[in-house]
Amino acid sequence: MSGSQSPAPVAVPCAEDVVVGARFAGDRPQVGLPQALPSLAAALRAIAGSVAACSRWPVTALTLTLLVGSPLADEVSLPRTVAWSAYPTGTQGYSQAVAIGSVLQREYRTNLRVIPGRNDVSRLATLRAGRVQFSAGGSEAVYAQEALLNFASPLWGPQPLRLAMWSIADSCSFSFAAAADSGIETVADMRGRRLTWVQGAPSLNNGSRTLLAYADLDWDDVVKVEVGGYPASVDAVINDRADVVGGGCNSPPFLRLEASPRGLRFLRFPHDDEEAVQRVLDRLPWYIPHLTTEGPTVPPEGLEVFTSPYPMLVSMEDAREDLVYSLVKAIHIHFDRYKDNAPGANGWALERQHFERAFVPYHEGAIRYWREIGAWTEAAQARHEDNLRRQAVLREAWEDWLAEVEAARPDEQGWWQRLRRSWEAWASGAATDAETFEQGWLAARRAALESRDMVTIIDD
Repeated sequence: MSGSQSPAPVAVPCAEDVVVGARFAGDRPQVGLPQALPSLAAALRAIAGSVAACSRWPVTALTLTLLVGSPLADEVSLPRTVAWSAYPTGTQGYSQAVAIGSVLQREYRTNLRVIPGRNDVSRLATLRAGRVQFSAGGSEAVYAQEALLNFASPLWGPQPLRLAMWSIADSCSFSFAAAADSGIETVADMRGRRLTWVQGAPSLNNGSRTLLAYADLDWDDVVKVEVGGYPASVDAVINDRADVVGGGCNSPPFLRLEASPRGLRFLRFPHDDEEAVQRVLDRLPWYIPHLTTEGPTVPPEGLEVFTSPYPMLVSMEDAREDLVYSLVKAIHIHFDRYKDNAPGANGWALERQHFERAFVPYHEGAIRYWREIGAWTEAAQARHEDNLRRQAVLREAWEDWLAEVEAARPDEQGWWQRLRRSWEAWASGAATDAETFEQGWLAARRAALESRDMVTIIDD
């Protein structure tokens, strides 16, 4: 008879203890289901073998396949403690970390240790030093990759960061909120008005500058009001020292502004103005036009704004692949367990990952999982490879600049000779101090990126 033959019966010796012997490997009590799956599969195979050997009905290889399924993907294997840095307590990012940590503790007996960092540098300094394996921050991951702002110093330079996954919530990560009594309704209305500038927070201030670009404005077109921190920036508007503040749409301090006599109004960023949108994306390519539905005074139909991933979960390039794989898998498969337990936690959903929009390359452990579940596309891989090439260009430019700085150091020992060489170096544009070093690096960086037709991110 032509055609495929029926699968041959599987011969398994009959043994009374075959089912009893099918135990979960490791004998770990109270393990989570994802950890137990490989051992469960082994138990089912043993049971199927017992049925095949001891029953009067033959069990074929095909039957066994249908019973226990195809070989399972790699299991989640997490250490007793995983640490990541985050924004300070009370923030959206910290709250989400706590919600995810609660699930990891219940499912895998893994303690998620969250280390709050007051500013961009402190959050990534702990990551680079190995005190934490991950950092759940914002745009500082991109600035560290690019060696911009606080990371344009000899102590930093371009960092080989790798993305694991991110959150894009229904709210927005950063937008403009104006006092309702200010008469400001559009970004263009901000010309000549008072905008807060937060000391020691270059990523926030650069976000404000980027949103000003929507109306072709810059810091020179507004009145800069310096404040000592993010909460102080909201207080400045409440106390009539400023008119506009930048922040997340559902940021708790905005509730105080809404309840104050001045009131609150979020500004609109219509997406149909393509030139305005492009000016924003030219400055911060990882920003995404977004319709927010969360935040005080946001109408039910939503509000056109921009947003960016927050938190953005990153690691260093040399992070263990199995650790990154396991954490990404755990965060994804248990999404329903924490999505409602912290503001914005629903932003970790798979459909909001937008792999093809990333500006930082992904870690191989993350790619392995996303590819495993069929979410990693050709577009995602192409963008990932572009980002890897970008990091290589930045690293090469940094090393060349350091070599140039080293060559420009004076050899003479006397103070007069050193002064003369410093003057000559300053006149020629070589780096002799921190400010000149940064200016020289930014010029070298821009030249390296432009020579390869890569976006520079406006930084001057």
